[in-house]
Amino acid sequence: MLTAVTGINWGDEGKGRVIDLLAEHADIVVRYQGGNNAGHTVVNKQGKFVLNLLPSGILHPDVVCVLGDGMVIDLNHLSNEIAQIRTQDVSVSPKNLKLSTRATISMPWHKIQDELEEERLSKSGAAFGSTKRGIAYAYSDKYRKKTIRLGDLLHLDEENVQARLKTMLEAKNLELAGCYHQEPMSLSALLSWCRQKAAKYAPYITDTGAFLEDALSKGKRVVLEAQLGAMRDIDYGIFPYTSSSSTISAYGPIGAGIPGASLDHVVGVLKAYSTCVGAGPFVAEKAMNGEWTEMVRKYGGEYGAATGRPRRVGPFDAVASRYGLKCQHADKIALTKLDVLSIMDQIPVITGYQYKNAVTNVFDPTENLEKYTPVVKMLPGWKTDISNCRSYDELPVNAKRYINFLEDMLRHEIQFVSVGAERNQYLLNGKWL
Repeated sequence: MLTAVTGINWGDEGKGRVIDLLAEHADIVVRYQGGNNAGHTVVNKQGKFVLNLLPSGILHPDVVCVLGDGMVIDLNHLSNEIAQIRTQDVSVSPKNLKLSTRATISMPWHKIQDELEEERLSKSGAAFGSTKRGIAYAYSDKYRKKTIRLGDLLHLDEENVQARLKTMLEAKNLELAGCYHQEPMSLSALLSWCRQKAAKYAPYITDTGAFLEDALSKGKRVVLEAQLGAMRDIDYGIFPYTSSSSTISAYGPIGAGIPGASLDHVVGVLKAYSTCVGAGPFVAEKAMNGEWTEMVRKYGGEYGAATGRPRRVGPFDAVASRYGLKCQHADKIALTKLDVLSIMDQIPVITGYQYKNAVTNVFDPTENLEKYTPVVKMLPGWKTDISNCRSYDELPVNAKRYINFLEDMLRHEIQFVSVGAERNQYLLNGKWL
């Protein structure tokens, strides 16, 4: 069985928590796009884990994790991430972590370029809100054919690999010196860096596509893990305030390394309210005052998993969520952080967007969304702790009504609801996977 877990909104919806639960019954978990510019937070009996590159399945000792073809991988960051979770008694070895030969390496200069360009843009107020981790530049060089892949580390002594390294370094030095007045980097230093990484990661690097094809042919359960959400997709998101890769479920098999495979299920993850990290249009934040925003941020712990930046906060946005659901083509929906709303007397939901004298319920990322204002409907709160509920029937009446209202807005059943950060703090409503 092949299942993709994807974000319906701007990212940070709680995908890591859902993947962690699915991994209990999975054999393999695969990251299929992105890099270390976002993260998944998982809380279990071993503690709290913030994972930027490693799939959430790494916390399950019997699950094999894969960093797939479609990723850009910062090997320095990966080393630090592995070292950190090992201090929390999580085992990482070539037995349970496999790196695709086709995955692109995020080179040290990509991060430097990102920082320099974001700094330049910030002077004129035109910054993108980048995480400054070099993701856009790694993907740019991938499509310019001016970077190397993990498999190249296994062939550093071959003439064609060394020739490519020389060519790409010459081009990069021209960019950094000409645009940002940086000192040139040497080929010997680059080769030394590559050899160090090859020595460390050679046992992990393999043809993960063949590994996954074999696993699926044997009936293994494979979960594909997405980073960020539909609004950050390079093609269907709020361009140019997007990530640099495809966050859409349809790309999952391609980015995983099994382009001929078909998805059996797509789980779309939504938060019970809206959050966003980074620049770009975010209509939801116009709905409520600063006091409401700070309250939700405080009780929801709304700070970026990768950057620690405070997240922008707003009510559940049914307009954007319908669009994200359509993009992800999800057949299952998981709703997270419902418990955060327990503090409210009334709960706002965005049911439409207004521009001038017209109201629309259609989300169009090509429009100037900065000019739109939200149409808000207030629903009664339940004002009681729901973190101990373990079945849908145990929820307060108004909590059920809130879920039902969202289902009506989405035109889709919500099957999974989380009521806390712990592994057992969830309930099922209807048929799950």
